Amino acid sequence: MVEWPTVAVAAAIYLGFGLATWFHDRLPPWLLLPIGAYLVAWHSSLQHEVVHGHPTRLPWLNRLLVLPNLWLWLPYERYRDGHLQHHRDEVLTDPQLDPESYYLPPERWRALPAPLRGLYGLRNCLLGRMVLGPVFAICRFYRGELGQWLGGRFDLPVWLLQVAGVGLVLTWAVAVCGMSLGAYLGFFALPGIALSLVRSFLEHRAVPNVRERTAIVEAAWPWALLFLNNNLHAVHHERPGLPWYRIPAAYRAERARYLTDNGSYLFRGYGEVIARFGLHQKERPLHPGGLIVTPLGDARPVAAAPAEGSETSTSY
Repeated sequence: MVEWPTVAVAAAIYLGFGLATWFHDRLPPWLLLPIGAYLVAWHSSLQHEVVHGHPTRLPWLNRLLVLPNLWLWLPYERYRDGHLQHHRDEVLTDPQLDPESYYLPPERWRALPAPLRGLYGLRNCLLGRMVLGPVFAICRFYRGELGQWLGGRFDLPVWLLQVAGVGLVLTWAVAVCGMSLGAYLGFFALPGIALSLVRSFLEHRAVPNVRERTAIVEAAWPWALLFLNNNLHAVHHERPGLPWYRIPAAYRAERARYLTDNGSYLFRGYGEVIARFGLHQKERPLHPGGLIVTPLGDARPVAAAPAEGSETSTSY
C-alpha cells in the first residue's frame, strides 16, 4: 500500500526546492526567503510522517524519500529516535525524560547565570523561539553528540547517511545552482528551522493531567499543510499511526471529546498564537517539577522507545 497524498507532498517539496534554488538569483530576497523557509519546514513535516511509518510499508524506501537533508543540521535517525521517545505520553514535558521538552529542571535553572536565564525567557516568546531557537537547538544537539563521541559512541552509519543527505543538497544548491553556502543558510536552512519551531512552540504544557498536556491549533490551510496537520497535535499523540491527510476528519468526528480530554488547550489559529505570544512569554522555562504523577490510564500505546544508548536531545 502506498499513501499517494504523502508521495505528492514529497514531489511538491522537491520540485519546489529544485525550482527555488535554480532560479534563486532571479527571485527578490523578500520572495526567496519565505519560499525557502516554507519548503525546508515542510520537508521537516515530511520527515515526521516517515518517522511514523509513512508513506509505504517499506522502511528503507520511506527513509530514501527523506534522504536529502534540506535543513542540514539534524540527522534523520537522531530525530527519529528522540521523537519516538517523546511519544511516551506519560513523560511529556519532563526535561529529564522527554527529548523534545523545552523546560529546564529546577537544579539546572538555579545554576544558570542571570543573562542565560534571560535568553531562555526570550526563547519562550514566539519571536524569540524563531530567532534564538535554531541556535539553541543546534548547539544543544551537537553538545550532546560530542559527549557521545568522546564516550566512544560514534554511530558511523548515522553520520554516513547524514553526510550523504547534506552532500546531495549542497551539491545541487551550491555546485549546480551556484548559490553560496551563506545564501543557502540564510534563505533556506535557518529560516526553515525557525518556521518549523512555530509548530512546536506551544504544542505541550507541563500540567499534572497527562491528557491535558497536548494542544490543538485549528489552523488555516497554509499552516495545516505546512505542518501536515500536526497542529492538531492531540489527535496525533492519540493516534500516531494515522496519516496526515486523515487527521482533520478524525478531529472533526470527535472534536468535543478531544477538547474535553485535553482540557480545552485550544488555539483558533496561528494568528491567535502570534497575537498572544509573539512578544510575550507563554510561561517560564522552569519545569514545575513533580508533575509526572497522573498515569496515562486507558490511553492507547503510542510508540516504541528508541534504541538503548540514545541520549541526545532533539527538541527543535
